[in-house]
Amino acid sequence: MPHDIRMTRWAASALALCATAFLASAGPSAGQESTDPIKLTLHDWTGQLITTEIMGEVLKKAGYSVEYVQADYLAQFAGLETGDLHVAMEMWETTGRDAMDASTATGKTEVFGPTGMKAKEEWWYPEYMKEKCPGLPNWEALKDEACAEAFSTAETAPKGRYLGGPVTWGGFDDERVEALDLPFEVVHAGTDAALFAELESAYQRKAPILLWIYAPHWAPAKYKGEWVAFPEYTKECYGDPKWGSNPDMAYDCGKPHGEIWKVGWAGVKDKWPGAHKAIKAFSIDNDEMGAMITEVDLNGKKVSDVVAEWMGKNEPRLSEWIKK
Repeated sequence: MPHDIRMTRWAASALALCATAFLASAGPSAGQESTDPIKLTLHDWTGQLITTEIMGEVLKKAGYSVEYVQADYLAQFAGLETGDLHVAMEMWETTGRDAMDASTATGKTEVFGPTGMKAKEEWWYPEYMKEKCPGLPNWEALKDEACAEAFSTAETAPKGRYLGGPVTWGGFDDERVEALDLPFEVVHAGTDAALFAELESAYQRKAPILLWIYAPHWAPAKYKGEWVAFPEYTKECYGDPKWGSNPDMAYDCGKPHGEIWKVGWAGVKDKWPGAHKAIKAFSIDNDEMGAMITEVDLNGKKVSDVVAEWMGKNEPRLSEWIKK
């Protein structure tokens, strides 16, 4: 009987050791999963900070080490190609497609799929400006000198002023003005916050403003206005000067619209296969993102608090993302 008890204890201990080994093999510390930190890039607009922190915190819950690294939106591809950076959670079809395609063509980066959000970025004006430029939203109304002057400032008069996003966002607005022969001067906001602070100030005073607005975002819902209707984007517009109204220049059309993509280093799938699956599974829609951006930008909450609240409400969904 004592011998049977010793054997039972030995068997239980062995089973416990086996169970521990099994649990270890199921997590990111297994042989095929590196313990090195996964580096996610941070950019300069609220929505991207939110999507990145959601993904990063989900990966942390799954046992991965995560680092957030500030990076330039377009120049980040150099780091993604070398593997010094690993994941970029938002590459917009509207502004980043060319850079993304050029990078993935090297074979060193991979598109991890759509985020679930749909992107729109274009020139936008408050509804009250239609009184001074009644041909809007047709882009050709902007060619009228009186209309352009209605959008002017002391620094640009008699030319109109178009307030673009930070230079790092790309977007080809300077090229668009030249190609469409618009009597406008492009002035770039220094930051995302500065862009929308200027909109708020102008809107309250019913002052002239024409600027870059994007969605998903709270601005198109908060303010009454319209996007300028440029000629519809095609690949030929950006790539073939002969296309469109100006036979000598490209970019004589509006911006593309469509998906917001997840992209990153092609080595992620081999170094962190579980994380790779989770990143590909990540999906969120415009309404969810717009609500979170509103909480941060308009209600003054911290990104980390908004992310934590959203994650708490979506625990079953997040568990599916990280399911092995």
